[in-house]
Amino acid sequence: MAWTLLLAAGQGNRLASVTGGLAKQFLDWKGAPLYWESALVFSRCARVEGLVFVFPEACIDEERERVAGLMRNASLGIPWKVVAGGALRQDSVRNGLSALPDDCMEVLIHDAARPFVSPVLVNRILDGLHGEASGECVAACIPGIPVVDTIKVMDEEKKVVATPDRKHLMAVQTPQGFSLAFLRAAHQRAEQEGWVVTDDASLLELCGHAVHVAEGEAGNKKITTPEDLEMLRMTGERIPCVGYGYDVHKYADGNEARQPARPMRLGGVPIAGSPDVLAHSDGDVLLHALMDALLGCIGAGDIGTFFPDSDPAFDNVNSAVLLDTVLEHVQISSHGYDLHIDNELVAEAFASLPKDEQSILILRFVLDLTDEEIGRLMGMSRSAVQRHRTSTLKDLRIKLMAFMPEGG
Repeated sequence: MAWTLLLAAGQGNRLASVTGGLAKQFLDWKGAPLYWESALVFSRCARVEGLVFVFPEACIDEERERVAGLMRNASLGIPWKVVAGGALRQDSVRNGLSALPDDCMEVLIHDAARPFVSPVLVNRILDGLHGEASGECVAACIPGIPVVDTIKVMDEEKKVVATPDRKHLMAVQTPQGFSLAFLRAAHQRAEQEGWVVTDDASLLELCGHAVHVAEGEAGNKKITTPEDLEMLRMTGERIPCVGYGYDVHKYADGNEARQPARPMRLGGVPIAGSPDVLAHSDGDVLLHALMDALLGCIGAGDIGTFFPDSDPAFDNVNSAVLLDTVLEHVQISSHGYDLHIDNELVAEAFASLPKDEQSILILRFVLDLTDEEIGRLMGMSRSAVQRHRTSTLKDLRIKLMAFMPEGG
């Protein structure tokens, strides 16, 4: 599991002339300080276990109280801490690292001035750390996007001395992901050598470690100049869009030949003792209705258009796989669509479960991970995962029964 350091200790001098001296991370956006948007995004990522806010020392008590107040309205659902930053960015990071728990193995470093970061990017960086592309765990993984402008290197007299080939250049973003042991060692050496850098990946480079680059996001902009404030004005207010979805599958009676019978599943959860349903895919009406609602919300047709029952590729396919495809199409992110799912009783009961219990059910019944794989992701033994899952399913059943109207 990883923790996130949210860096919000900068002075924001380049924006001071248009913000009345207020640092950009404290600008009001969507009814909260700008840094809160990033905090919400990281809290939605099941693999992020906790969050450390790094604020200027002069306002640390004020911001600690503000975070506590924001939590009362929209809880992050994960542990959080507040620490004071330093004179330089790397000083702030070093202070944040000192606040991480002993069992933390990986850390994400993110600039609070990048409020458009998405959960998709967060998970991509963590996948990169775990070696999804390279086949082995790495010391660092950072997001980058190709440079589209020609870059010139100039001397002190502002004369061009070189024009690097831009196919070898990347514009680097945050969050940057690190093995905590490597990053701490790099910061210790930086203190000894007097190194001053503008990002943490540079420290690992100076120490001789390979830094892997994952695909970044063009929308993951940093608020830096007065012109960038227009992005906040354009995205600060959301226009509600509603999509409705429904799905029906006939119960199997053994006489139909056109479609096979499938065991009933709702939201990826097998419903023991229920009748089979006729379906080309797995017949999960809850996920099918959700996909129809998402596609309808953006005017993109329905699941019949995306996954026709005449295509053998979707024969008995897990609907969670189809949902992943739909989510990629919709591009759910903090700068795209905010997803609010209301599958009535199921959603209400599921939302009332603790975050760890939600994660276990999703990993098991939606992503089809084994208990052993879930245990590795969540830092639990296989038997502990089994106990949690059993008790959580029992609690969920009780909650659903409580929500049901009298008479069922």
